[in-house]
Amino acid sequence: MVDFGRRGVLRGSAAAAIGGLAAVGGAGTARAAAPTRASGRASGGTKGAQRPRDTDLFPFLHGAFAPATEEVTAFDLPVTGRIPRELDGRYLRNGPNVLGLEDPRAHHWMLGQGMVHGVRLRDGRAEWYRNRWVRSSDTAAALGEPYPWQAPPNDFANNTHVIGYKGLVLALQESGPMPYALGEELQTRGPFDFGGSLSDAFTAHTKYDEAADELHAVTYYPTWDHVRHLVVDRTGRVARTTRIPVADSPMMHDFALTEHYVVVFDMPVTFDAAAAQAGALVPYTWNDAHPARVGVMPRSGGPVRWFEADPGTYYSHTLNAYDSGGKVVVEYTGFPAPFFAAGRGCDGPSALGTPHLDRMTVDLARGTAEVRRIDDRPQEFPRVRESLVSRRHRYGYAATAAAMWGAYETVDGVPPDAAFSNALLKHDLRRGTTQVHRFPKGAAASEAVFVPARHSRAEDDGYVLAYVHDPDRGAADLVVLAAQDFTAAPVARVHLPKPVPLGFHGSWVPTAGA
Repeated sequence: MVDFGRRGVLRGSAAAAIGGLAAVGGAGTARAAAPTRASGRASGGTKGAQRPRDTDLFPFLHGAFAPATEEVTAFDLPVTGRIPRELDGRYLRNGPNVLGLEDPRAHHWMLGQGMVHGVRLRDGRAEWYRNRWVRSSDTAAALGEPYPWQAPPNDFANNTHVIGYKGLVLALQESGPMPYALGEELQTRGPFDFGGSLSDAFTAHTKYDEAADELHAVTYYPTWDHVRHLVVDRTGRVARTTRIPVADSPMMHDFALTEHYVVVFDMPVTFDAAAAQAGALVPYTWNDAHPARVGVMPRSGGPVRWFEADPGTYYSHTLNAYDSGGKVVVEYTGFPAPFFAAGRGCDGPSALGTPHLDRMTVDLARGTAEVRRIDDRPQEFPRVRESLVSRRHRYGYAATAAAMWGAYETVDGVPPDAAFSNALLKHDLRRGTTQVHRFPKGAAASEAVFVPARHSRAEDDGYVLAYVHDPDRGAADLVVLAAQDFTAAPVARVHLPKPVPLGFHGSWVPTAGA
């Protein structure tokens, strides 16, 4: 019988090749085995043909993506500039960080064990940096540690997002795994099921409506004939679940939320049972027979209205969404289709081009969904001021990293260095303008998170935080930009002792009462 849970579906044959730490150090320090070179993967078959480099075959194991090999704790970090004293909290970011990989052919970027990187800011100081693997049952065993909890179904070291929620920190994953709760110093506190109210799959991309004090999620699972919209109410429990019928078990990575509606994107990346049976690492494939569509459903539940979507775009991540009269507006990043979640001969997802920022306007009265390009620069991981999620916004932030676009397009040949750059973007969506904060070659920029200034009134009164690689030091900096002076030199650069691999999503978690 095939296991269609997280272990079977999103590991496949990789399970046999992942494990075996090289060594386990002292308290709080673990080391993972370094990737070995692949064999038998040379291009062409003629004598003397040059064998491809590992960096070509496995771009998500090298360069800006190279996994951290140990857990580090560093105190009183050096700073260039001055950290605003009002920044009192932790900047956290999650991402896949494979542990003990013995054969790179069994690697896929999205399957690496989750590692959370964090910096504690307080009183104008960078008190500490920590990076910690999320301790699922398997990860704890690989680290030689006890696992003191009952392992939940589809247990996984969640690697996609980390959020603050009602005094907790939760590491999140889609399609099955429960959230994991983390402590003040990023130690794993165990699986989290919202007080026993969550029994099935969760999501990596929750939407928290601050005004309503509701946490929303859209969840999927390979064996379901539907996706589910969950509402976690102000008590912290799942108060309502609405099933939305869909065909072909699509991968529904993200969704959108407005004050009155939930918006779901049913895209042609669907579960492939035959691929799962054959042991595919990621058995989700582009399915031309699956129509692309967008669904709009009242937040309180009820029938979904479906609208035809552009089959030439793969919807990736929501910037934000809002209601505008009888229209629903969603701003998001989208890749040119087809999008290959499983990759095309490399160890991570692949695309035919880079993602851009688009706006979809769904006219509920006319029954139409129209899309227009907002900005055609390569960009991903769009974010908005968190208090405006589901409400109308003016500003949005995104990141572009040359290493990411090169890795995504590796199978078609890495683009020349001049094609892409490293930068953070600030979009003024009212004026239709964009400011660009550029970084040097090799300075890969991760997702940018907006942190409001204390007692701020203007929407962009605050700071933008992101991890950015410093190629001169061979390590990462936590860069702090003044959002209202976006192109100026950073207010502060916190110098971390180690690189932070390009990963996924993060959050600013303020100190309670700050």
